[in-house]
Amino acid sequence: MPKYALYVALEAKPGKEEAVADFLRQGQALVEAEPGTVAWFGVRLGPTSFAIFDAFPTQSARDAHLSGKVAAALMEKAAELFAVPPAIQSADVLAFRLPG
Repeated sequence: MPKYALYVALEAKPGKEEAVADFLRQGQALVEAEPGTVAWFGVRLGPTSFAIFDAFPTQSARDAHLSGKVAAALMEKAAELFAVPPAIQSADVLAFRLPG
């Protein structure tokens, strides 16, 4: 059951909106290799605004994600794709519904 989460606000640089959307689509494959990531969403909130929301059953799973391939790719592409550095916020899951 997910107890821990991350919310990452992303603002695309002008002209990089579709590159950010593609980056999020590609991130899904990396996250699928993380057994501790029980939910992961890459979303578009507006023309230039995006976000990532993911959830984890343990603090150690969240920590592993933060030191994993998706986080590394995010930081590697930050200067190229984003108008401001990604704002990573830790959160506690209060309620949820997942399939299965």
